[in-house]
Amino acid sequence: MENEASKKGLQAGSLKKTLRLFKYVKPYWLEFSIGLLFLLISSLAGLAFPKLLGQLVDAGTQGHLTESINRAGLLLVGVLVAQAVFSFFRIMLFVNVTEKTLAALRQHIYNHLIRLPMKFFLQRRVGELSSRISSDISLLQETFTTTIAEFIRQVIIIVGGVILLMSTSFKLTVFMLAVLPVIVIVAIFFGKFIRRFSKEVQEQVAASNTIVEETLQGILNVKAFANEFFEMKRYRQKTDAAARTGMKGGKYRGAFSSFIILGIFGALVAVIWRGAAMGLPTGLLFSFVLYSAFIGASIAGLAEVYSNLQKSIGATEHLLEILDEPAEPIEEQTAIAPAHFLHGQIDFKNVSFHYPSREDIHVLKEISFSVAADQQIALVGPSGAGKSTIVSLLLRLYNPTHGSILFDGKAATSFPLSALRSQMAVVPQDVFLFGGTIRENIAYGKPGATDEEIIHAAKQANAWEFIERIPQGLDTIVGERGIQLSGGQRQRIAIARAVLKNPRILILDEATSALDSESERLVQDALEKLMEGRTSIVIAHRLSTVRQADKIIVLDQGHIVEQGTHHELIRVNGGLYRNLSEMQYTS
Repeated sequence: MENEASKKGLQAGSLKKTLRLFKYVKPYWLEFSIGLLFLLISSLAGLAFPKLLGQLVDAGTQGHLTESINRAGLLLVGVLVAQAVFSFFRIMLFVNVTEKTLAALRQHIYNHLIRLPMKFFLQRRVGELSSRISSDISLLQETFTTTIAEFIRQVIIIVGGVILLMSTSFKLTVFMLAVLPVIVIVAIFFGKFIRRFSKEVQEQVAASNTIVEETLQGILNVKAFANEFFEMKRYRQKTDAAARTGMKGGKYRGAFSSFIILGIFGALVAVIWRGAAMGLPTGLLFSFVLYSAFIGASIAGLAEVYSNLQKSIGATEHLLEILDEPAEPIEEQTAIAPAHFLHGQIDFKNVSFHYPSREDIHVLKEISFSVAADQQIALVGPSGAGKSTIVSLLLRLYNPTHGSILFDGKAATSFPLSALRSQMAVVPQDVFLFGGTIRENIAYGKPGATDEEIIHAAKQANAWEFIERIPQGLDTIVGERGIQLSGGQRQRIAIARAVLKNPRILILDEATSALDSESERLVQDALEKLMEGRTSIVIAHRLSTVRQADKIIVLDQGHIVEQGTHHELIRVNGGLYRNLSEMQYTS
């Protein structure tokens, strides 16, 4: 009993969640209401059709005047024309409302998605999220455009038809309706199965879309490892699983449709037999049979509508899962308030941290250090020591588990997130470039920058000399993830982007580790220009790049084991920095 009650509560909750989406229809409520009115009129016009046909049959069989027959015929044509006109405007209005509603929904979901914290993206894959915005919303498009209208139309036909049948012959109507409870019970029973399979198919399609997205993003690795057939097999397994689930659900839908057909046509045969036995006039019996067929078809249609609504509820639940995730408190930056300007001083006080998905592994343990404004600080140590995690905490992609981070003596949490991040810039080791032009990629550091500002930033980053040589210059398309450019060129574009942003705090995450000697020299020269007059935090494996740092912080297994300048640390016998330095220079 408890389990049954929880299921009912879950269904009610799912329906309530689905109705939340109607807030996106509110701005277009007038159009939607007019569309509903047209739907009502066209449905009622459809209900008049069997009655008028019956009158036409009676006029012909009872030898009425040609004038009476013509009048009945013209009335039928008028009803058909009215139904066609109102149906056209209803569909046009519903499509207009749907397109505008789904555009608003897509924008809202994307806007929410992009504002979610990093911990959310640690647990989700890009392909799955992309599928939610594309395929799940496409399902809702069918719901808003067709399913809801069909549901209302079928209900009007069933209710109106039953009323008209009752007024024609109460006994025959009761006889015809005897089969309805069975059909409704079977519809509810099958609906549960159909919903489950529909949701499973959506999840499996999302998983297969993830494989497509990941393999295309990493196509170089796929080909380099000759794993084309491995990926084909992986994709085939996922799509075959979705097909098997869909086919299993199809058996239930097929069984349901067969039962409906048997029930409906069996009922029609029984109605004709019973009506003939009762001695109903031909025209009246003809109208009655047509109404019965209309009602039967609508009941069968309701089953299909119910199935589509179940799919929509499954899609809605997925979308609302994303919308229910708490977003970061970010806001559009037009101007930074004077109280939120950064001078560049940073303090870590007893900071400990573990990632939300790995609570048992403490990446940082009781870290404390200070950085004065305009200082150049280097973070060194073996892989996994916690260097990149410190950068993530500085950007407040995550918050410390324990301890606090201060900027200019004030808690990091006292600064608006957007104001804080807008005064920092990161030049990573693995530079991500968008697939547009060089101009667009540099201007990402300051949207709306002029060409003069972009060219100045490119010159500062030692990037202008290679941009000038390309025929299209700043309008050169860099390709997916910047594939058209070399590693050194991509790094210099990233530096130009940071120059344009003019940050107060600069973070360099192993920015030269993957470059050849010539590219490293150009990039290092650009970085030195960029670091002047601002607080800089440099993560480096090549210790030759951090010799001039004001302070070097040596990390190992989440602890700070040494601090000092290069000359101080190199004198520490048995020190980690000295050992790392000796290994690099003797290798």
